[in-house]
Amino acid sequence: MRLFDHAAATSMRPSVQRALAEAAPLANPASTHREGQRARAVLEDARERLAAVLGAHPTEVVLTSGGTESINLALKGAWWAARDAGEPGALVVPVAEHHATLDAVAWLERQGAPVRWVGVDAHAVTDAEAVAAALVDGGRASVATMLVASNEVGSLQPVEAVADASARAGVPLHLDAVGALGHVPLRFAETGAALMSVASHKIGGPHGVGALVVRRDARLEALHHGGGQQRGLRSGTQDALGASLFALAAEEALAELDAEAARLRALTERILTAAAAIEGVRLLVAEPRLPHIAHLVVEGAEGEALQFLLDEAGFAVSNGSACSAGVARESHVVRACGLSGVAPLRLSLGRTTTEDDVEALLGALPTAVARARALR
Repeated sequence: MRLFDHAAATSMRPSVQRALAEAAPLANPASTHREGQRARAVLEDARERLAAVLGAHPTEVVLTSGGTESINLALKGAWWAARDAGEPGALVVPVAEHHATLDAVAWLERQGAPVRWVGVDAHAVTDAEAVAAALVDGGRASVATMLVASNEVGSLQPVEAVADASARAGVPLHLDAVGALGHVPLRFAETGAALMSVASHKIGGPHGVGALVVRRDARLEALHHGGGQQRGLRSGTQDALGASLFALAAEEALAELDAEAARLRALTERILTAAAAIEGVRLLVAEPRLPHIAHLVVEGAEGEALQFLLDEAGFAVSNGSACSAGVARESHVVRACGLSGVAPLRLSLGRTTTEDDVEALLGALPTAVARARALR
């Protein structure tokens, strides 16, 4: 099977696999005995290495179980902190965010949190002026959130403009950088954001490991309570080995970022050019964009049928985010771009993708499109 769904999860790096296989057992890093302190040293070394990659201070790196937990902690924690301070303003949320954000916001809305929704253009790019207006419209908001790049379409978002607007309004900004880490430069201290979510499995690290970068002056209420670990923001026994493997993957991803971005951009350009030549195929992505995602929509076909036919031909592809409980449904991102009744196809490449993989896909794509249309 040729993998074209690296945006969902990419394979573990060989170095990470070796480190995992060779790892010695680690005790609880909160224990005061010698073995506990050895685990603590591994954990804090990993935190420092992650901070260096992310352009943050080590004390700002709060380790989590992945991107979804990080996003929930950021949004719920920031809104609860504002509410407890007597400032329960709105959440400002673009309509084309990842489901981890949308579902967390929907839950908060059911608890009484007001939400101000912001639209996107035909390429899933958030309207920065609309965000600026929403931050102060009807009173100051409590928290704003935005993807660094669309996890489906790949379009980079106006982070600098939105961060400037949030700073002027005095509203903390959360950045969902889960899909952008390892593909575009990320320096947390330079973004102007108060919070930033990242995850290990997108860059060749282990699944179930992530982090929320929390600026030292950010107000945040914890979701988990217990031992008070990690500044009291995320109680629970910390995964020292997982953090170490995440740090290793992050360091390698940063070291190869420029060269790999250029290689993957050349391959995705080849896919986009060939796909655009197929009748009834439209490209949604616009510049600037993530280098590893080629997104297109096929008119006159069903997305599930197109995905199945390509899978049958030996290609693992996606018609949207993988984080929808395995349920096939129309992409909310494509709808937000003003389209409906089309088959979205997200082709995301990774470090194991070769030119032969791309040529094989392009050889199979026209037949799959034609068959999917015939099945509608």
